[in-house]
Amino acid sequence: MGKNFVFISPTFPPEYYQFPLAWKRIGGTSLCIGEDSYDSLRPELKEACSEYYQVRSMQDYDEMYRAVAWFAHKHGKIDWLESNNEFWLEQDARLRTDFNITTGDKTEDIMRFKLKSNMKAFYERAGVPVARYHLTTTLEEGQKFIKEVGYPVIVKPDNGVGANATWKISNDEQLAEFYTRELGTQYIMEEFIPGYIVSFDGITDQDNNIIFKTSHTFPEPIMDIVNSKEECLYWSERKIPEDLDKMGTAVIKSFGIKGRFFHTEYFRLTEDKKGLGKKGDLVGLEVNMRPPGGYTPDMMNYANDINVYAIYANMAMFNTAPEESDRPYSVAFTGRRDHLSYKNDASAVYAKYGQKIVMHGRMPDLLAEAMGNEFFMARFKTEKEVKAFLKFIFEKAG
Repeated sequence: MGKNFVFISPTFPPEYYQFPLAWKRIGGTSLCIGEDSYDSLRPELKEACSEYYQVRSMQDYDEMYRAVAWFAHKHGKIDWLESNNEFWLEQDARLRTDFNITTGDKTEDIMRFKLKSNMKAFYERAGVPVARYHLTTTLEEGQKFIKEVGYPVIVKPDNGVGANATWKISNDEQLAEFYTRELGTQYIMEEFIPGYIVSFDGITDQDNNIIFKTSHTFPEPIMDIVNSKEECLYWSERKIPEDLDKMGTAVIKSFGIKGRFFHTEYFRLTEDKKGLGKKGDLVGLEVNMRPPGGYTPDMMNYANDINVYAIYANMAMFNTAPEESDRPYSVAFTGRRDHLSYKNDASAVYAKYGQKIVMHGRMPDLLAEAMGNEFFMARFKTEKEVKAFLKFIFEKAG
């Protein structure tokens, strides 16, 4: 296999410079496309890129096409093209199709995991229950659906990114108001699932084999965090729950995912739900075929003493798998809000947990709504230590 890797949007999220860097370190040519000027790039990103092509807008397909065409003209056949970013997945697929890049999903493949309504069939094929839903049309149709499932319901874009533009409808008044909105895109309405979110995350090789896997627990739904501007917290599990491991693996097989990161989400029921399961059972939520958001790839690294960027690069170039990790740590992510007052400032956090903290900083503005303004990431051996850290971080002043 050749070595030309086109990486889209290497400046966001900030840690994504490590994808082209990992490729370059194993002898590949990292060809990067972004909107920022070359002079404005951080030194580590300049080092990661064998060549950088600036476009005025990555949403202008003609510009993106010309950028890839330039790289192909100068360096030869493009062997791999990826952004690992939800926003660009459809455009990535179109570029692969137009340049006949045979690695990765083409345009006709991508919608199986881009549309939330399409995902359901793959979950069900894997034997995983999912919430009942309908694609919104008229108030009358919405009322029919409510008669079937009852309040509350969740509404969100069918082709959406994360928890953006997602909210809960709890009564007739809110339902009627929803249908007066100028939404501009197709929405999906789902029955409400009482539970918290757990994820099954990892990387597959080019033959649909999982070569790295882990799981995270989200005690508060991201939707609630976005809509109420509350704090963000989640952690990686040292041991993947057996039912999640089995179910998650079946879902990845069902989707036929090859040569990609995956982030799949499930509700763990906090009470019995008719037609879906008993308290403690898993219900399929949705899939994202890219790395989990924010700094979660770095959480994976710190939890497992590995480098997921290098694992991905070696999978893409050589289709090789890493040695299995015994997950020595659980890593906790905490996102605090600027408008809230905390008892323990950063110096107090470092005084108590300095040896445990692996990352600390400000969240980029694009991620702050969902993940908080100031974040701390720390690793521990036990869940008890994780819970104590979370309590300390979020304790309020006064």
